[in-house]
Amino acid sequence: MRITHYALLALVVGGSITRATAQNKTLNDRIAKLSAQQETQVVAWRRDIHEHPELGNQETRTAALVAEQLKKLGLEVQTGVARTGVVALLRGGKPGPVVALRADMDALPVTESVNIPFASKARTTYNGQEVGVMHACGHDTHVAMLLGAAEVLSQVKKDLPGTVKFIFQPAEEGSLPGVEGGAKLMVKEGALENPKVDAIFGVHINAQTEVGTLKYRPGGEMASSDVFSIKVKGKSAHGAYPWLAVDPVVTAAQIIMGLQTIVSRQTELTQDAAVLTVGMVHGGVRNNIIPEQVELTGTIRTLDKDMQQKIWAAIRRTATNIAESAGATAEVEITNYAPVTFNDLRLTEQMAPSLRRTAGPDKVVVQKAVTGAEDFAFFQEKVPGLFVFVGGMPKGKNPAETAPHHTAGFFIDESGLTLGVKTLATLAADYLTAGKK
Repeated sequence: MRITHYALLALVVGGSITRATAQNKTLNDRIAKLSAQQETQVVAWRRDIHEHPELGNQETRTAALVAEQLKKLGLEVQTGVARTGVVALLRGGKPGPVVALRADMDALPVTESVNIPFASKARTTYNGQEVGVMHACGHDTHVAMLLGAAEVLSQVKKDLPGTVKFIFQPAEEGSLPGVEGGAKLMVKEGALENPKVDAIFGVHINAQTEVGTLKYRPGGEMASSDVFSIKVKGKSAHGAYPWLAVDPVVTAAQIIMGLQTIVSRQTELTQDAAVLTVGMVHGGVRNNIIPEQVELTGTIRTLDKDMQQKIWAAIRRTATNIAESAGATAEVEITNYAPVTFNDLRLTEQMAPSLRRTAGPDKVVVQKAVTGAEDFAFFQEKVPGLFVFVGGMPKGKNPAETAPHHTAGFFIDESGLTLGVKTLATLAADYLTAGKK
């Protein structure tokens, strides 16, 4: 039988693809096995960090633990990035692209109520109030899972064509007023450069998603987050003589109610979700004194830039006009905290098979958009990125009955951490072995 030039070429190419697929499967199998072997150590790291939580830009102990473990692996480690961040490089055995994996490290000003042996007893002063400190959003698990992924990838580095950059980020939950931090500062200080990152992956534990499950969404996955402040200025008077005052308390209450109509009556919710919440009201020092000023502070969440701008304009219009009708004034300030967490469409399509292979096809869910926000979005503004949710809820539990993130009862089933390690390591290895797209 005569084999034509084209047939021979097809055989060669087909054989190369088959060999590459086989090699990739072998690497994935090794990663899965090594991830399982890391479980005890990952849980130990998580418990240590959980018991010793630190607020944003104060993660000195956590950063020291991270740097120590990464140096033990022989990685090139840089500390003090964006104040307390850590960046490390793992150079593979062959040339290739650069992929980044990110974990956030900071805790929240929440007093823990969960009865576990490693519960946080830490206390601090936050915004002038004495509060507890707790990993109430799972960043302790993120650090532990990424350390586990670093251990796994270090053991297969000779088979990795390229470089893995590990980014341990401080202050995802935000810094103190007037203090810059988080992913935005890491980008500014060059965390995605030297070497230049081609793609970035991150995971987030989720207390309402069953262990063993992964969730993601192509495109806009999490909302942008804006902070607004409205200073309502009136005229002070004795509480017994309100007609002598321009009452900023009553005016602020009217503004709060007026703000509620922006989403419910002025926003096209069939296009995308939006949230406007007033979270703080400050004003007055005594029961019988009408103060001169009341300040409202809140958050705006949108998944669309045009909608974001319309809501900003509506807040200014509503606050200033209601204040004017009462004879008061309203000064409105709006600051963007984080953009939309946008999963790059091409990268997401490329890596979706890796997710299904890692967790199993029936354990990967394409979810609806989430109105929570993530400053991982600042990395995604610079390079293609994919952000994935990892299940942390005990099997068989009702999500409606589990404590949500950012609350005192927040709880994570640690049996879900191995999947997080495996997901991070597999995404990095599969991206590198596929080559730069």
